[in-house]
Amino acid sequence: MAEITAQMVKDLRERTGAGMMECKKALVEAGGDPGDAEVLLRKWGIASAGKKSVRVTRQGLIGSYIHHGGQLGVLVEVNCESDFVARTDDFKDLVHDLAMHVAAADPRFIRKEDVDPAELEKEREIARGRARAEGKPEKVLDKIVEGRLQKFYEEVCLLEQPFVKEATMTVGQLVKTKIAKLGENISVARFARFKVGDVAAVEAGGGSDNAGSDGAGSAN
Repeated sequence: MAEITAQMVKDLRERTGAGMMECKKALVEAGGDPGDAEVLLRKWGIASAGKKSVRVTRQGLIGSYIHHGGQLGVLVEVNCESDFVARTDDFKDLVHDLAMHVAAADPRFIRKEDVDPAELEKEREIARGRARAEGKPEKVLDKIVEGRLQKFYEEVCLLEQPFVKEATMTVGQLVKTKIAKLGENISVARFARFKVGDVAAVEAGGGSDNAGSDGAGSAN
């Protein structure tokens, strides 16, 4: 068995946000392979989050982030199950990180399900047209189109975007790690992004009250 060093545990913890003991256990089970250990941690986090995804979230916080110079600002509402969790530093840090991420990454929607079907169909046709223009065989067009749609989701959907402070995980995965750590369902309810000079603020939200399988919540 490979030796599990303290540095390996520390590195994995910094990448995943999981606890030290969980990181060590994952590394042991993965035979010392950091990539496999990270996959294990995410599986455990997703499983833990999934058990809580049906719980209603009625508590939480509204957080704000003002970018340097006061030219850009964000408001974001994040919900949890209890006022106790809403007051924890972990939850407050999550709300702040999400507000900062929205400021930096400029998402338009919270979840994939929030994208307007007409816009999604337009993106699908554009992707299909590009693939044909590139000479791709017809039999692989659907696979190529779905791959390019995933890139579209990563650009416009908050939970699909790589987290700005840790690009190895998505925002959705970040939320799930907090669900696993805090023991409550957590949902991103809505956000609004304001930029000086823009005619209207960008506002986003969905229609569900719970995090569900993707760790997202409701909005507007």
